[in-house]
Amino acid sequence: MKLYHGSNQQISQIDFAKCHPFKDFGCGFYLTDNLEHARNMAFRRVMRTGGKECVTEFEFNLKTATQALKIKIFEKPSEDWANFVMMNRSREIQHPAHDYDIVIGPIANDSVVVSFRLFQDGYISMPELIKRLEYKELSIQYFFHTTAAINHLKRIV
Repeated sequence: MKLYHGSNQQISQIDFAKCHPFKDFGCGFYLTDNLEHARNMAFRRVMRTGGKECVTEFEFNLKTATQALKIKIFEKPSEDWANFVMMNRSREIQHPAHDYDIVIGPIANDSVVVSFRLFQDGYISMPELIKRLEYKELSIQYFFHTTAAINHLKRIV
């Protein structure tokens, strides 16, 4: 399958030192199978930090990776997914918060983050949180957390 990474520069080599903490699935390298979403991410990065919009394309074989790596897949928003994202975004626990090589699941966009805050502050229940998340149009993200994981990515020139 093809995966895309939107940024303000072409990715010739994945460098975990450039990854940011407290993201949905932790500090690591994120991709999507949605080219339009990757283009939007590139645009947002350029607006924040400058540079030139770039989408880097990779080939990834999930079946091969599944045989060699520890992978967590969230098919859709769920209580497990919500708790996992909140754990990874928390600044109150030690990171990394999990030991998966790859995590695949919905992207928690800005409107989803508002719902998380409402839940964490006690304004809505977990069932209400899940209900709100199910109505969002979510893209799928592929999170690569280890060197072993990124070794399963092949950059397409």
